[in-house]
Amino acid sequence: MIIQRLIIMNAAVLAASISTSYAGPCSPEIDRTQVRIDAKLNARAAAGPIARESTAATTHRQPTPGSIAAAEERLGDVSADTIAAVTQAMMRARAADSAGDKVACEQALADVQRTIGP
Repeated sequence: MIIQRLIIMNAAVLAASISTSYAGPCSPEIDRTQVRIDAKLNARAAAGPIARESTAATTHRQPTPGSIAAAEERLGDVSADTIAAVTQAMMRARAADSAGDKVACEQALADVQRTIGP
């Protein structure tokens, strides 16, 4: 499920980043931040914890989104709130960049930085 979240988040960020070849005042910072986000997500997915397969998982039934989310929560994966916060902040940064508002763009990127950490 974490891989699906990563794919969805990356797709949303990519869709938000498509512009008509306009480089705003903080486009390079947005690009650097996106690279950092992608690197953190890839590292977390690759090094993520694993859990034993439950007995219910071997009964030829598909897991529900709720059971997957509960298992990920027990393993300490990234919360949906964190993913949503980063996605929203990146979208705000891109919107501000497109509007030429460097201050708002830098504030949104600072929000991303606080959320994802060093």
